[in-house]
Amino acid sequence: MNREIRSYVLRQGRITPSQQRALDELLPKYGIAFSGALLNTQEVFRRRAPVVLEIGSGMGETTAAIAQAHPDTDYLAVEVHGPGVGSLLNRIDALALANLRVIRHDAVEVLERMIPDGALAGIHLFFPDPWPKKRHHKRRLVQPAFVALAARKLAAGGYFHAATDWPEYAEQMEAVLNSSSLFTREEPRDRPETKFERRGRGRGQPGRDLLLRRLPEG
Repeated sequence: MNREIRSYVLRQGRITPSQQRALDELLPKYGIAFSGALLNTQEVFRRRAPVVLEIGSGMGETTAAIAQAHPDTDYLAVEVHGPGVGSLLNRIDALALANLRVIRHDAVEVLERMIPDGALAGIHLFFPDPWPKKRHHKRRLVQPAFVALAARKLAAGGYFHAATDWPEYAEQMEAVLNSSSLFTREEPRDRPETKFERRGRGRGQPGRDLLLRRLPEG
């Protein structure tokens, strides 16, 4: 993938004292440092369990709720923005979530360099930046190269669950995902409502979910 074009911009958002303390004190405890080495999730979580990776966990409210509701699954939350990472770290600590860890880095690079092929039971992509202006569409994450990368990292039978409240982006997602011969469509599963989804519903833009299942090779 062309890493000169990224799907996010690092903005100078306000960080609260609580979030900063979490970055200073909790990231070493609940965070995983980015590296070029493949990650051994059995060592990270000290058990063998299905692993789901979430791209862009935002402020972490939904991420923590999902992890708490599914204690038999391990979760890797990948987020670049400091306030969101700090907020999620505080939730992990408050809820004593042993099955959720955070990687503060670009998600595509994490997938490419840290996740072994066929290692994931699922990938979550909830309300990514829609980049609504046409000249910015190249920044949208869901492109053919990304779908191929996601398919490679998913085990056979693993799932890719995406959601957006931007209708035109939903159409693009659907077209790109449906064009891949590596997935089959399924009815979306229930999930907690995100902060962005609540905002979108208030603007008359309800969320739209897409769920695909990784087909076996051959």
